[in-house]
Amino acid sequence: MAENTIPVQDSVALRRALIEAVAVCLIDHVDELSELDRAIGDGDHGLNMKRGFEEILSRLDELAEKPWPEALKAGGMALVMKVGGASGPLYGTAFMSLGKALPAEVDPATFSAALTEAVAAVKTRGKSDAGQKTMLDVLIPLADQLAAGDWSLEAIRSRTAESAQATVPMLATRGRASFLGERSVGHMDPGARSSQLIVEAVCEVLEGQR
Repeated sequence: MAENTIPVQDSVALRRALIEAVAVCLIDHVDELSELDRAIGDGDHGLNMKRGFEEILSRLDELAEKPWPEALKAGGMALVMKVGGASGPLYGTAFMSLGKALPAEVDPATFSAALTEAVAAVKTRGKSDAGQKTMLDVLIPLADQLAAGDWSLEAIRSRTAESAQATVPMLATRGRASFLGERSVGHMDPGARSSQLIVEAVCEVLEGQR
């Protein structure tokens, strides 16, 4: 099997595994995400993500039964309603936009195109772009890599880890961290880290399906 393919078949079981893995991963990292946010933000990113993804877990059976477009839109709406701060609207926008852009039958090409649209929606919602120390510093490189046809799970994990780490020396020019000016330098962006964690959780499940 070529390295740039992900040989898994969609199913209720797979959707359940992916949704649960992402939610549990973010909940388990609540302290780390809050600590990162205390350095350059309000300190509530971990708790906000935990609140939102506990809601996702409470609806796991319902969401897993839906096809991906509907599951993502419903999950995104739940995050908008439950997650405080900027994270709720931004992650909610990402998931809802991804769901709206996906066709009923998902393959690498349609997922890549949908992710590009979702990233564009987050850019618009947050009035931000790459290099400003936000979640986009992970999402944009990921979307670019998939659009280029590189679907190697190892490469995806490496790229997102490197992208999150690359926010450490950045000067924040968007969000709460931008108020700190030069003091924002030297800290990983919590949104970049939570985005990386989502990708890590997805890759781990997909690796188990191969």
